[in-house]
Amino acid sequence: MAKLTDDQLAQLKTALQQRYLDLREEVRGELERSGEQRYVDLAGSVADIGDDSVADMLVDLDAAIVDRQVNEMREVEATLKRLAELNFGDCIDCGGEIGFDRLMAYPTAQRCVRCQSLHEKTYSHEPNPTL
Repeated sequence: MAKLTDDQLAQLKTALQQRYLDLREEVRGELERSGEQRYVDLAGSVADIGDDSVADMLVDLDAAIVDRQVNEMREVEATLKRLAELNFGDCIDCGGEIGFDRLMAYPTAQRCVRCQSLHEKTYSHEPNPTL
């Protein structure tokens, strides 16, 4: 495990737990809003193909937002597990320390800045899945 003080670990744990709670509220809010929005009812039931396309796109956009939030919640859960198992703060590629400042900015980081930069350059050509 990286050389983080108990205070730093506590700060990171608090930040992760707060982010999880925030994400849970965002998902709840999105789901409540999507149930209230009329375009959900319109999707597939309008005669105008343009209106139908817009309604479908808005439904898909809501689903994509919730999906992104749920995926981030999973990342936070995995990070909290690594923190509890003392397998936290080490780069998964080089084994070096990630660094407290990077972890405070991005607590679910699994790579140090150098390895993340290399990873992004190496895999930037791969297409990202979309809806």
